[in-house]
Amino acid sequence: MSDTSHLPPPELSALLRERAPEIEAARRLPDDVVAAMRDAGLFRSWVPSAHGGPERTAMEGLESIAAVAADDGGAGWSVMIALTTSMTAYLLPTTHAEAIYGDPDAITGGFAAPAGTAVALPDGGLKVNGRWAWGSGTSHCTMIAGGVRLVDADGKPAARGDGLAFPFVFFDREDVTLLDTWHVMGLSGSGSTDYTVTDAIVPEGRWVEFGRSEPVVERPLSRFPMFGLLALGVASVSVGLARRGLEELVDLAGGKRPQGSRRTLAERQTTQVDVARAEATVRSAWAFVADVVGDAWVTAEHGDPLTVEQRRLLRLAATDATARCSDVTQGLHKLAGGVDAYLTSPIQRVFRDAHVASQHAMVAERTYELAGRLALGLDTDASQL
Repeated sequence: MSDTSHLPPPELSALLRERAPEIEAARRLPDDVVAAMRDAGLFRSWVPSAHGGPERTAMEGLESIAAVAADDGGAGWSVMIALTTSMTAYLLPTTHAEAIYGDPDAITGGFAAPAGTAVALPDGGLKVNGRWAWGSGTSHCTMIAGGVRLVDADGKPAARGDGLAFPFVFFDREDVTLLDTWHVMGLSGSGSTDYTVTDAIVPEGRWVEFGRSEPVVERPLSRFPMFGLLALGVASVSVGLARRGLEELVDLAGGKRPQGSRRTLAERQTTQVDVARAEATVRSAWAFVADVVGDAWVTAEHGDPLTVEQRRLLRLAATDATARCSDVTQGLHKLAGGVDAYLTSPIQRVFRDAHVASQHAMVAERTYELAGRLALGLDTDASQL
């Protein structure tokens, strides 16, 4: 029997589905729902065992994201953010990593793009100011991070003497102000609001710099590219949403008779074809993800760095799965008919959630161009893979 301990238990899935309308209306996860997800270990799958985490495989973490997203899109997105942010536990200096992730209740999140500014302090550490968007899950995070660029006293770019220029820094929770900006069409329950800090002091070394920081904890997961895992996390949310949409459409079709028709929606040939094609699309998209992640995992387990080709395929699979599953949810939305005009329809909610997920920069249309250039052997900057 396969291990399913990384997946949400049935009672938690039932809770998320029951509370989904409330989650969407609240525009964040309720505290008791967060507690249930935390107790199930869903926010810590990728925390290394060195800091008390379960250190699940890459694929197990992605499977958990997809499973939660099928129950509720906002909850799945929040798990994705927590898991990908926790990859910093492999890069942070041990003291900071243990302080942040050693707590079994720890949940982290943040936006990595350098939207803030930081001034290097004479005795070490940084003074940070800034505002970040897309603060998914920040309302329930025990620690929040943000990308910054180092500047001098005049606000001009000024890397530190050791080369530090664009760190992703962790703030004390009390230094962060959450803003009420998350009024959106989809993934409302993820609570991805803007947040700010003013003159926040970040202790020396409580940051990572993607592309420059070397792993402190050397494990298979630490050999995976951060951007690749983030893109795959978005794809996993999209796959979970498409699966839920299919499930709901099948339930609807068995009892719905389109206006003027004597046959149920399920009895119509066009429905049968569309459902079969949608299922094939979702299954094949996930198979592509599983194939390339599995291949990369074998390399990482052997202690070798992933090749550019492996990293290219991780991003290609992620982008393609996201795009194809978004298209599937749009088709299901149309197939459901007039009933899907109502906000109470779970198919409509899946459709809206999937289309917001598809806007993430890590799975943007331009990723196809990057993957295609590399496939064609053209001179290409692969640093963002």
